[in-house]
Amino acid sequence: MIPGLASARGLVLSPSMTAEPSSPVDPRGEVVIRTIAMPADANANGDIFGGWLFSQMDLGGAVLARSVSHSRVVTVSVEAMNFVTPVNVGDIVTCYARLEQIGRSSMKIAIEAWVKRGTDQAEHHVTHGRFTYVAIDAAGKPHPVKGEPAA
Repeated sequence: MIPGLASARGLVLSPSMTAEPSSPVDPRGEVVIRTIAMPADANANGDIFGGWLFSQMDLGGAVLARSVSHSRVVTVSVEAMNFVTPVNVGDIVTCYARLEQIGRSSMKIAIEAWVKRGTDQAEHHVTHGRFTYVAIDAAGKPHPVKGEPAA
């Protein structure tokens, strides 16, 4: 393994996990999912797998995409995913999503994950990414998004 990089269920965590140069001060977007990180989602050191966190963000982004498109959606790409700091067992994880762009059948959604640790009520930014979803019909074919364009 390359020093400074760690694998988490197939995701490579960059050295930026310890540096937060462009991290937001407060969460941006609407709450789309909130859950507690459990021991079954952790590695032997008690850090939550990046793949589990990625999944929570994908689910949260799909909630927003469905509400915009008024239809089924599928995830077609993730432009970037930056892990800023680890998530620990027992952390309350909240995903915030905001619509950035609507295409003919696609929606680009920025998603941030924040945690509250133990009795500390402050939220800490742990990761962010940009996900693209496509609206699909009952046959699984892309169709135009019915929602309003992003402002």
